[in-house]
Amino acid sequence: MKKAGILNRHLAGALAELGHTDQVLVCDAGMPIPDGPRVVDLAFRAGVPSFAEVLDGLLAELVVEGATAAAEVREANPEAAALLAGHFPGLVFVPHERLKELSAGARLVVRTGEARPYANVLLRCGVFF
Repeated sequence: MKKAGILNRHLAGALAELGHTDQVLVCDAGMPIPDGPRVVDLAFRAGVPSFAEVLDGLLAELVVEGATAAAEVREANPEAAALLAGHFPGLVFVPHERLKELSAGARLVVRTGEARPYANVLLRCGVFF
């Protein structure tokens, strides 16, 4: 058994398959999940696991070259906005409806148990070299 890193076998396998420019949607429990992408649903109950916990775990495993979030997060969920700004200095904001449209191009959706609004981010994978 793995002793470190991501233990969820579905998530670990999905991350290993990602390549440069593939997109990953990390979303709260209320975000509509598009048809098509592989989905790893980590939600256990409201707030568990949190958006911050899942994002931190994913960032330990992925190279990210860009991120997009809903503009509404800045007012509706300042804590999530600060978390995202801290991780992604070049964070792009789009209207929430546009984020939902863009999420249809994700290769992977990771659903958290987060129960606060707009705790969603679309990550664009980079390369480690």
